[in-house]
This record gives sequence, structure tokens and C-alpha cells, in this order.
Amino acid sequence: MNIDMASPDQGGCHVAVVGSGPSGFYAAEALLQAIPGVHVDMFEALPVPYGLVRSGVAPDHPKLKEVMAVFERIASADNFRLLANVRVGADVTVDELREFYHAVIFACGAQSDKALGVQGEALPGSHTATEFVGWYNGHPAYTDHTFDLSHDTAVIVGQGNVAADVCRILMTPVDSLRNTDIADHALEALARSRVKHVHMVGRRGPAQASFSPRELRELTGIAGCTVTADAHECVLGPSCREEIEARTNLNARKNVELFASFASAGTPMAVRTIHFRFGWSPAVIHGPEKVRRITLQHNRLSGPPFAQFAQPDEVTCGIDCGLVLRSIGYRGVAIPGLPFDPDQGTLPHDRGRVIGEHGPVAGAYVTGWLKRGPSGIIGTNRADSIETVATLIRDWPQLSERPRPGSAAARTLLTLRSVRVVGFNEWLAIDAAELERGRQLGRPRSKFSRVEQMLKLLG
Repeated sequence: MNIDMASPDQGGCHVAVVGSGPSGFYAAEALLQAIPGVHVDMFEALPVPYGLVRSGVAPDHPKLKEVMAVFERIASADNFRLLANVRVGADVTVDELREFYHAVIFACGAQSDKALGVQGEALPGSHTATEFVGWYNGHPAYTDHTFDLSHDTAVIVGQGNVAADVCRILMTPVDSLRNTDIADHALEALARSRVKHVHMVGRRGPAQASFSPRELRELTGIAGCTVTADAHECVLGPSCREEIEARTNLNARKNVELFASFASAGTPMAVRTIHFRFGWSPAVIHGPEKVRRITLQHNRLSGPPFAQFAQPDEVTCGIDCGLVLRSIGYRGVAIPGLPFDPDQGTLPHDRGRVIGEHGPVAGAYVTGWLKRGPSGIIGTNRADSIETVATLIRDWPQLSERPRPGSAAARTLLTLRSVRVVGFNEWLAIDAAELERGRQLGRPRSKFSRVEQMLKLLG
């Protein structure tokens, strides 16, 4: 990595990174490479690091988790410290971190989902994709969630890669999931699942679906499952045809070809089906005591290429179902002590420098989804974090006007508040125990899904 500018003075440089997902680790890497001697402290709310690589990547996609080896190498640097099991905003405040460190980089991601805003959305059986993904990945915040898998039909609202992951986990034969690191409680529940049909609903057309072709194609490889689509819903208007003909829109063109093949597949012969629905939006989720049915309202596309929007008409249809999962986008959560853009779900910033009502917030920086919104893949965060660190270095003359105590003060405060800080070597002990648990079960890993289990292991 090259940052074309003078590095700050090496002596006593302390930077905190809040969040241990990809954007946090890439920010730490950029700092360690750009500033010899810098002390980087990474704060994480859970006792375990790696963010969505651990709790967001689907268990049947183990190759995507290999990046954790890169993060482990970054964490092995002498001047890197992990302070896990520490909740910024509760155990330690933003203002306290800004007092202890020359700079604080917030890399907390987008921790909530966008709402549908329809009647019945809060009924039991209606959930966010974040909840379901966290549940099957063993995230402690979602371990005790329950999902009604007793009905034969589920509806997923949204047509992106997360929706594809959710659909695949619902439809994949459970014996195939036994060879993954899926959470034990999820494996047991999915073994009893009666879900046989999944409707994947998008408010616009096949040209606007945001799957990667590889994720979409994976759905066709699920044993005993047929993927279908309505042929008339796959017909493209002039603006859609212009979109997929653009050289920069190759993925959309491949997706449209795949959807056309689904529509021409004929009557499903398999026991399980995945059915794509285009041009429909949820109107009402019906109960009364739990999800029993969803009413969809038909849309027509209007507007020029790449700026088409869905306009509802008078046509509706209903689907009997027991489970509705929404996957229409993530959004960031406000952090006490920092400005927040509620419309975008991000921290206002200038190339990573957090901007408040009266100008830059001294020593506060942002990277990852909390900076740019929920877009890109794991690797996208590297360039994003490099930009933020470059901005931090440009600001160094102002940041370094007085010394900061760094982790010494942070650890003292956390000890006084009886916070059990988990370091990186302790995470490695948790990691080794999970791998051993998995070995005994003939699986790659068996995760601890409760904080108390992790801390009990550490003593």
C-alpha cells in the first residue's frame, strides 16, 4: 500500500479502530503500514472478531471466510491490540476514546435493516434478513430467535445476494449443511423444517435484480429443487433492454439470461421450488396472531434507463405463507456522541473525516458501510479504508498537538468498570475450542453462540 504523503511522527501515536470486520482490519493494516510504530487498538462489542465474515457469510461459502487468515496476520503485529467484549457507547464513550487516542476510526458497519413500512410487518413470523443470517451463523444477539418453519411456503422480499443466501439455506437439504459451520441450533431447527416453496419477490424487474450471477446460479444446484419464474414477468421493456446492453452492466445481462431459462423450464417436477416474482411489492402481511398470508401489489416501471422506479397499479395477488423475511438493504445505526445522517444511515464525512454540524469532528473518522452505505464486497473495504487513513495522516499536524495515553488509559477505565476485556490470544483460544468441538462432531467448526459460553471457556 502506498500513501503519497509524509508519515506522522512515530513516537506515541495511538489510534483506535471501532469494529473488527473487514473495514476495521483493513484500516488497521493501512495504519500499521503507513505509520511505523503506530499503536492500533481495535474495539469489538463481541468476544470474537471478524464481523460479518464470521456472522454474515453463509456457512456453505467457506472460501469467503479464508480472508480471516489475512486478518490474523494483521493482528499478529506487535503494535496491534484487540479489546473485544467492549461496547463503545456503553462500556466506554466516544468522547472518552477521543480523549485517549489521537484518532478514532469507526468501522461498525450497518447493523440494522430497512423496514418495509407495511401493515403486519411486526407480526410473529415476519423477520429481517439480519436476524435470520445472524441466527444460522451463531451470532449471540440472535441465538434465541425462533423462526416458524412449520408452513410449506416462505416469502423473501428482496433480490440481492443476502436474499439468495437466505433462500439457499432454507432450501438446501439439511444433510448438506452438516458439513458446514452453521450454528448447531439452526441445524436442528432446519432438520425439522417443512418449508418446500420459497417466493423471492422484487419490486422492479429482472434487469434490476442485484444478485451476482454466481450466487443466482448456485440456486440451480440445490439438490431436489427447481427454480422457476413467470415468463410474462421476465419480458423487458425498452429501458430495461437498454440497461442490460450497457457494457458496464454485464452482471444484469447474465442474470436476465438466467431468469429467462428459469421461465422456460416448464412445470416444476421437484419437491422443492424457488419461484422468482418480478414487479411486486408487499402491501399487507396478514395475521392476526402470526403471519398467515402476504398480499402483493403489482408495479409498472417508469423512467429512463438506470433511473427506473416502480409505480403501483391496481393489481394484487396473495400468497399463503408462514414466514416472511425482508432483505431490502442494511442501514447504519447512530452512535451516541457522533453526527448521523438518518436518511442514508451513515456518518457524514469528507473522504473519511467525520463532519458535524459545525465542521470536522476532531479525531473522528469512518470507514466501511458506515461510511459509504451497504455496498460492495469484502475486498471493497480495503480501498475505502486506505482513503480514510490517508485523510487521517493529512490531519496529523492537528491531531498530534498533545500526547494521548492510548490503551493504558482505556484498559484502566474498563477495569474500573468491571468490563471483561478479551484479547486476541484469548480469541485464539475460543477459536481452537470451536474447531475441536467441530472435529468431534465431524464438522469444520461448532461455534459458541452465547457470550457466557465464550467467557466461561476463558475463565
